[in-house]
Amino acid sequence: MSWPNPFITQRADPFILRHADGYYFIASVPEYDRLEIRYASTLAGLIEAEAVTVWHKPDTGPFSALIWAPELHHINGQWVIYFAAAPTRAIKDGLFQHRMYALVCNDADPLSGNWQPCRRVHTPIDSFSLDATYFQHQGKHWYLWAQKDPAIPGNSNLYLAELLNPWTLKSAPLMLSRPEYEWECAGFSVNEGPAVIQHGDKLFVTYSASATDENYCLGILSIDVLADPLNISAWHKSARPVFATSWDNQQYGPGHNSFTVDEAGRAVLVYHARNYTEIEGDPLWDPNRHTRLKYFDWREDSTPDFGVPPADHTSVP
Repeated sequence: MSWPNPFITQRADPFILRHADGYYFIASVPEYDRLEIRYASTLAGLIEAEAVTVWHKPDTGPFSALIWAPELHHINGQWVIYFAAAPTRAIKDGLFQHRMYALVCNDADPLSGNWQPCRRVHTPIDSFSLDATYFQHQGKHWYLWAQKDPAIPGNSNLYLAELLNPWTLKSAPLMLSRPEYEWECAGFSVNEGPAVIQHGDKLFVTYSASATDENYCLGILSIDVLADPLNISAWHKSARPVFATSWDNQQYGPGHNSFTVDEAGRAVLVYHARNYTEIEGDPLWDPNRHTRLKYFDWREDSTPDFGVPPADHTSVP
């Protein structure tokens, strides 16, 4: 199977969850004002699936602007949407005022169910934070996100903590990674958008680095599956990006990925990228970071091989 590229237009920070009954899609919308979910019984069916708005930002308050990077997870029978939001004043006073929030739904269908009032996910530092993801590992629930530490130069680092419940940290956060290589600091010094996948005896965390233009790219961290995730010495960081702009294919700034599998169980990289570099104004307001999918393979040493971003094509080969 293959898919048209783009897969879904004008949807950045894409996240696809394969659940028992099919596939769920959620992403940032260009207006940054709502949370939409698409459902389809097949992966390709998401392309034409109806986008159902399950939450809309309030007019005022701490989560009333710039709704970024939602993810949908199913945790102990509850649906949970993680997202970042800022107060209204961030529109004029500066973008980077986000904090992290969780929405919870106890009903079977997240598209028609009742979503409870928004909960803040608090961390020890009250600072710019975003891009939370969730995973289970070693029988525990984990929360992984990006955050600014005012004591560390740069925009955001990656942090990991065990969860007590979907909106409450159980352990002290561990800083997994901070921008240090040149390719992580182009335009802005950024580590953000983490995603988790396990293969063989390794657990991998991909993340996005640098400004959200053609410099945006994916880095990767790895750890042995038996090692303690809160032991920083057990983690290994690649000195080079693992997925980056393809000038030959006119694919620029691929990043903010998630992972899913097709109906046959084959691994799929979900990401966004633009097909041009001439951006007017702040790249965050350019709506054309399109959702894209591609298969990827595994090397003999169990590391992922993402290849290069394929060129746009409107028909399925």
